[in-house]
Amino acid sequence: MNKGFKIFAKPYIVWLALLAILPMFVMLILAFMYSEGLSFEEAYFTFFQFQMLGEYSILTAFFNSFLYATITTVISLVLGYFVAYNVHKSKFKNKFLILTILILPMWSNLLLRIEALGNLMEPNNIITQWLNINGDLSIKGTMPAVIIGLVLTYMPFMILSVYTALEKIDYSLEEAALDLGLTPMQKFWKVIFPLSLKGVATGSILVFLPSMSGFAIPEFLGSGNILLIGNVIEAAFRNMDYNLGSLLSVILLFVILGALIIVSKVDKEGETLL
Repeated sequence: MNKGFKIFAKPYIVWLALLAILPMFVMLILAFMYSEGLSFEEAYFTFFQFQMLGEYSILTAFFNSFLYATITTVISLVLGYFVAYNVHKSKFKNKFLILTILILPMWSNLLLRIEALGNLMEPNNIITQWLNINGDLSIKGTMPAVIIGLVLTYMPFMILSVYTALEKIDYSLEEAALDLGLTPMQKFWKVIFPLSLKGVATGSILVFLPSMSGFAIPEFLGSGNILLIGNVIEAAFRNMDYNLGSLLSVILLFVILGALIIVSKVDKEGETLL
């Protein structure tokens, strides 16, 4: 890097140190201590928080988080790949405009989108009123409601990752496959899909991680009935149990770092990273 431009990186380094590295270091310390809030006057070293990992509520939260994140990733992969493939094969001159429309909702505030989606899931919502039909059925507070919210929120990450991988496939390979006698379906499974696995892997991780660690969507759409690990962490910090909250956060942090290592191995050039 040109030495003249290095000075512009210093504010980012300071920001990264103060708002990312320092909090992670503090959480790592708190995970091995017992303290009253953030006061270290009577704090002492302990493994008590690790014993709490065996509690039924925390184990249930981890299981639910993994289950919901897996279901969300699978649904996002199927629907997202279908959308990305059709956009890739479309004859639109400005495909970037189509992708922009698909990710346009992400430009609005997440909480507002979740709240609006939750209102549509309640009885007698605006849609049932417009259609003048009986809308007593409500799915808010159920598993489908949370899954729908997770898919609608994070599927654009899958679409963009897969689309980027598809755009990098040499069209001559598809022509060669057809010339060798493969059917369009065989061409897809033997040529296109294997060559797009980088995008599939990257998109799956980008969908799985926030689906597993987030708390806003299950909090709003689950109405307190769905317990994910993000909700446990949020409740721990809200109740000033910083030690347990820090331990769970550190565990999720290692999961995220492991996922990033997988991405770096699968896509060394960063071609499909957003």
